[in-house]
Amino acid sequence: MSSPSRSGVFQQSADRRVEQFTESISFDRRLYRHDIQGSKAHARMLAGVGLISEDECKQIEAALTEIEGELDRNELPMQIELEDIHMHIEQALINRLGDIGRKLHTARSRNDQVSTDLRLWCRDAIDGLDQQLTELQRSFVSRCARDADVILPAYTHLQRAQPVLAPHYWLAYCEKFERDRERLADCRKRLNRSGLGAAAVAGTSLPIDRDQTAKELNFEAVAANSLDVSSDRDFVLELAFTLTVIAEHLSGWAEEWILWSTIEYRFLTLPQQFCTGSSIMPQKINPDVLELIRGKTARVIGNLQSLLVLVKGLPLAYNRDLQEDKVPLFDSVDTVSACLGLAAPMVRDAELNRDHIVSGLDRGYLDATTLMEFMIQHGVPQRSAHHLVGDLVGKAIQQQVPLAKLDPQEFRDAHEVLDERVFEVIGVENAIQAFRSYGSTAPSEVASQVAAWQKKLDL
Repeated sequence: MSSPSRSGVFQQSADRRVEQFTESISFDRRLYRHDIQGSKAHARMLAGVGLISEDECKQIEAALTEIEGELDRNELPMQIELEDIHMHIEQALINRLGDIGRKLHTARSRNDQVSTDLRLWCRDAIDGLDQQLTELQRSFVSRCARDADVILPAYTHLQRAQPVLAPHYWLAYCEKFERDRERLADCRKRLNRSGLGAAAVAGTSLPIDRDQTAKELNFEAVAANSLDVSSDRDFVLELAFTLTVIAEHLSGWAEEWILWSTIEYRFLTLPQQFCTGSSIMPQKINPDVLELIRGKTARVIGNLQSLLVLVKGLPLAYNRDLQEDKVPLFDSVDTVSACLGLAAPMVRDAELNRDHIVSGLDRGYLDATTLMEFMIQHGVPQRSAHHLVGDLVGKAIQQQVPLAKLDPQEFRDAHEVLDERVFEVIGVENAIQAFRSYGSTAPSEVASQVAAWQKKLDL
């Protein structure tokens, strides 16, 4: 069978090597439900404007439903000479209906057809990813009640900095993933415009109704320029970028938990069902899932790079280069979705090693900043307070004791405001209670934020 895309102008059949080189059915098959969805809407529109009869429309819709079922069951043979999923479905329709099937492609090109199918697929992918991100947020928020009393050291430069409540840590990730959800929603809004009916490049002279198909397919608007429809892959780039940011957030979380699960940190015990062993060292419980989440991020970044290079020099309108947009896009969606699917239960089931965390909280002088701010509140200039507390920390380091174990006289010698009241603000528990700003780790602030997230996520 020669390719249906080769019209009568060709005097020779395509070289078999060309058919193998140009096929995309090996990867665009997954668009079949969206192609049939768009084709049914197109058929109803053609009937609505009188380009096909109502009876022909019903026959086309019924046949498309049968074809969809065959594709669901992997019963429709794939042939490289038919190039892509769009031609496979059209040829299957023609095999069933003859000339009636040949009418479906009226006022439509594969250019606007592919754009429509891909937009529909991306829209569904975004909705699925949003649900997965929501589930991951719920996993973090669900930890907040059981970890409410746990104080963790927060780090800057991987050096201990200040104490924070564990729920404050968990909600920081909720904020990151909320921005990811917002980016997905923003991307969805821009891609949710129908290109169907733009035809090959210039539109059509036939009396079609693009608003009807847009409405049937739940698009918010109709793309306004036929030249732009064929060439536009901004929505693919935007989704690929958003997926990359999600992957980066997951990678940072994975790296942190890999560190936390080491003997050196011992902050966290990972659920063993998400770990693997060693082929030679029987004692090993390796965080392979987290390492692969971190590693697969490289693929997602690479896919974005591929897509950016793919479109960087393309002239208007459609160019066959754009066939290559699907493999990196599909891979990024699949990869991020798989990572999210594992992240949510890992977050939910991991256990903080409370005793070990508590035993080390007096190391690192996490309360030093709070002591400095105590001095500021009592009239000492910030830079002066900063220097004086640094001196006190230096003395504590020399004596190998926490600040709270320094002799009270050493505080009084440092500055007159450092009387017995300093012992009300030093020590990690006191330091935690001293916080008060919005968005801080103050217990009241954290409780308020947890309640807000619980309401937002219907927990």
